[in-house]
Amino acid sequence: MSTTTSSMTSIALPRTRHQMPLVGFGLWKVTKSTCADTVYNAIKVGYRLFDGACDYGNEKEAGEGVNRALKEGLVTRDQLFITSKLWNTFHAKEHVKALAERQLAAWGLEYFDLFLIHFPIALKYVDPTERYPPEWYGVDGKTVELQNTPLQETWVAMEELVDLGLVKNIGISNCQGSLLLDINRYARIKPQVLQVELHPYLTQESLVALAKELGIAITAYSSLGPQGYYELSMDQGAPSLLTHNVITSIANWHNKSPAQVLLRWATQRGTAVIPKSNIEKQYVENLGIQSFSLMPDEMKAISALNCNLRMNDPADIDPRLAIFA
Repeated sequence: MSTTTSSMTSIALPRTRHQMPLVGFGLWKVTKSTCADTVYNAIKVGYRLFDGACDYGNEKEAGEGVNRALKEGLVTRDQLFITSKLWNTFHAKEHVKALAERQLAAWGLEYFDLFLIHFPIALKYVDPTERYPPEWYGVDGKTVELQNTPLQETWVAMEELVDLGLVKNIGISNCQGSLLLDINRYARIKPQVLQVELHPYLTQESLVALAKELGIAITAYSSLGPQGYYELSMDQGAPSLLTHNVITSIANWHNKSPAQVLLRWATQRGTAVIPKSNIEKQYVENLGIQSFSLMPDEMKAISALNCNLRMNDPADIDPRLAIFA
């Protein structure tokens, strides 16, 4: 894998040698009504990686932005790196391909550059004609209906997407080390990317080291820490990293924003980032984080904020509300 320098702009994925941009644009919570314009404008300012998912509910609009840019010749398809994800209700082998095709149709694309298993949790199948995206809960809005589909079955179906040319690379999200090792034992096509929550409150050194050892690139989400979780009441009372004195003092020294410092800390560790913003000034700033480097003592000070605070925990299911389908 590529080494991390201030000029590094992408990570070469081991199996295909495809270049995954180091700084991408995350589509979680991007407003549906403005998503097409946001994606189009992000392409205009230089973004090439877009990270979407069935669960975000805005893939059709994101695709409209992409295809507008393609039609106008701003980019060619091979210059873009489009990521999407398999939702939990489609883990059974007979549903994986159908969902991937549905998502590609929504984007108006022939293939995804990267397709991830969104969570290592199989939920009861929901017919897309009845409810889409299906979300976490059943029709009652509170019950999590689990399904006995082993991860190996899902992974084999993901490999078949590569064989069919529907996706170029496959990977996993929200997985810890034990599952990485398990998949690696039986995978015919190894995971190329692991996407996980990663920020100074949750540095995950052991997981990052294991992924590196296995040749798996890492994409960090929630790089700004609790910022995206306040409105969801999932922040667990954590103070904002954007106003933390360690971050703001480093930002002032470099004449950068706190967000730029947090993102640069991540990329300097060799992990890709996918920040989102509906504000052009902010996402232009995010794209420019490779223009400066943090000193070793600054990296150490930021990493020392780790308190193992995980805000998006796939294991955090109330057993009183979980039933097996």
